[in-house]
Amino acid sequence: MTAMTTGNTSRADANRRRILDVALAELLRDPDASMDQIARAAGVVRRTVYGHFPSREALISTLVDEAVAALADADARARDGVTDPAEAVARSVLAIGEIADRYRLLIALAQRTVTVQGIRERLAPLRAGKVELLQHGLDQGVFSSPLPAPALAYVHEQMIMAVMEAVNDGLLAAQEAGRSATVTVLTAAGVPASTATELVARVSEGK
Repeated sequence: MTAMTTGNTSRADANRRRILDVALAELLRDPDASMDQIARAAGVVRRTVYGHFPSREALISTLVDEAVAALADADARARDGVTDPAEAVARSVLAIGEIADRYRLLIALAQRTVTVQGIRERLAPLRAGKVELLQHGLDQGVFSSPLPAPALAYVHEQMIMAVMEAVNDGLLAAQEAGRSATVTVLTAAGVPASTATELVARVSEGK
């Protein structure tokens, strides 16, 4: 009985994961994708999708929560043990670029089911870490900006979103987005463009 229950649970977990993965792809392709579309793409009946997620809003909320958690984890791992503020920023933005689909999902949904403000609220802990990092860089003279660290963190966040939107709109190749966003963010913090470009190249090649 226990083995049967475990097997059923494993299948249910696998189905749930598949639905989420397919929903991510479908919503990136069409932010207005319905539950029926997602079910067909996942190869399951609509009832199965609703068995895991009682509404489209619940499904999207789960995807957004996963995206935010993935971004926070990528940021923490990228900056772990890095003492230079500029390098820490570079590694963080590059790491986010590696999971760009999740970031792009946040953008694609921002004006729909999940509001921009809602996304900003979910990203608040990640932003707080960035504010601390930027303040450290400003105090050290690594960064130079007329903006205080909290405002600069907000500008950086919007810049990354804008680069990802450019990918969404076909204005920038996805493989270029990470480096482009990183150089843009560093220069906005007062790092000379040539220095930022060299730093991003060094960090990227060192991975």
